[in-house]
Amino acid sequence: MADQDPGGISPLQHMVASGAGAVVTSLFMTPLDVVKVRLQSQRPSVASGKCLLYCNGVLEPLYLCPNGSRCATWFQDPTRFTGTLDAFVKIVRHEGTRTLWSGLPATLVMTVPATAIYFTAYDQLKAFLCGRALISDLYAPMVAGALARLGTVTVISPLELMRTKLQAQHVSYRELGACVRAAVAQGGWRSLWLGWGPTALRDVPFSALYWFNYELVKSWLSGLRPKNQTSVGISFVAGGISGTVAAVLTLPFDVVKTQRQVALGAMEAVRVTPLHVDSTWLLLRRIRAESGTRGLFAGFLPRIIKAAPSCAIMISTYEFGKSFFQRLNRDRLLGR
Repeated sequence: MADQDPGGISPLQHMVASGAGAVVTSLFMTPLDVVKVRLQSQRPSVASGKCLLYCNGVLEPLYLCPNGSRCATWFQDPTRFTGTLDAFVKIVRHEGTRTLWSGLPATLVMTVPATAIYFTAYDQLKAFLCGRALISDLYAPMVAGALARLGTVTVISPLELMRTKLQAQHVSYRELGACVRAAVAQGGWRSLWLGWGPTALRDVPFSALYWFNYELVKSWLSGLRPKNQTSVGISFVAGGISGTVAAVLTLPFDVVKTQRQVALGAMEAVRVTPLHVDSTWLLLRRIRAESGTRGLFAGFLPRIIKAAPSCAIMISTYEFGKSFFQRLNRDRLLGR
């Protein structure tokens, strides 16, 4: 096949392998993503006497309370989450089990093409960088991963915004369309890229760290195994370890991204147009001032619980898909 890369499979086959991995990963990991978004999007209690803007966990209905002291009972809403397990229990109890998969169609619409673009771009960029000797083999995965992710984030950012609104606000798809039109009317088309900065700050370093560590761990584990042993198990372990490390280091930017995107829904609900959008660094300082350092790591447990298995499932499924297509192409060449 003329368009095959050095790995023996074509870009289209790369996309199919990565798309299959994205579907499998999304089905298993969406509940943890929903819990993470809910934990990150809720704000700490506000002092008495200040105006409260609070939603019952799903921004439906929206309550405006002009006096905090008169709303003490209301503010202790049963769907105020205190932790990961508490969020799981209360979401299922008050909203139903299906809510844990809210936004799954949007997730699939976003994740499948994003993952296909991302993984294909990564492999092509890494092969290009190594083939042209533009950078050492050690750092090629880091550079290729960062560049591939930057391009993917830019293309997929509007879909990421919609997915976050579906999970955090529990709106229907019809209401989502109205929200998008309202956002464009208020802030122009640029509003669809709200959260691009913190998303890039989260995903680009994550990708660079992930691929750098993944290739190192995979190489080390491969040296401990027989040459003829399948690499799927090694990829699973290496992906889980690398994903966990990268997720911990980039979590504060994930919190900022979630809060900025969910804030758009709150502004739409009260028909308030922001005069300006706070910078990522200003938001980090504000979150730390309101909630302490712990606030920067809100959703830590579900993100880590999600990162390890999702990275492990994704990369091992992808490697399995690549191996399948490599065998298929070899058989075709041999006329079997």
